[in-house]
Amino acid sequence: MNSFDELVLKTRSYRRFDESHRLNDEILRELAGLARLSASAANRQPLRFLLYSSREDCERIFPSTAWAGYLKDWDGPVPGERPSGYIIILGDTDITGNFMVDHGIAAQSIMLGATARGLGGCMIASIKRDDLRKELGIPDRYEILLVLALGKPVENVIIEDIKDGDIRYWRDSAGNHYVPKRRLDDLILKL
Repeated sequence: MNSFDELVLKTRSYRRFDESHRLNDEILRELAGLARLSASAANRQPLRFLLYSSREDCERIFPSTAWAGYLKDWDGPVPGERPSGYIIILGDTDITGNFMVDHGIAAQSIMLGATARGLGGCMIASIKRDDLRKELGIPDRYEILLVLALGKPVENVIIEDIKDGDIRYWRDSAGNHYVPKRRLDDLILKL
């Protein structure tokens, strides 16, 4: 396996972090810089980024995020295991009203960059957008597309083959996080 393959394999959705490992604005700027260099539909480059790393700002953002929908008995990371940085991806509606897949490409570039730096994160689309807009004073011209929660991961994520068609991720009693994936042969069609 080459180093890029390993990087992709290690870039998982992490939901528990060492909150004492604080990120800083320089790291977040570097990660946003990777998104800036990524592909953009028609090269419009409509994405904008909000960077937050202070403990106070992270505490303001956390209540507007929802975590791990398949884990019904888990309300998200507890204090001490919460993200120590956020990048909020916005779409500038003065440029376009259709952001295509730009934010997905940008988010994956950021996550790959985070992993390469020994960090991890989770792309969150389940956002209380009105609450977040009000809390951070985000102008109406910007559509809130994704919240990237970032930090130093403290959980073990294990990829396994899907069993009995069940795609739901789950945790064992030791806190290991299992992510079922479809087999490659099941994804490649022969028409």
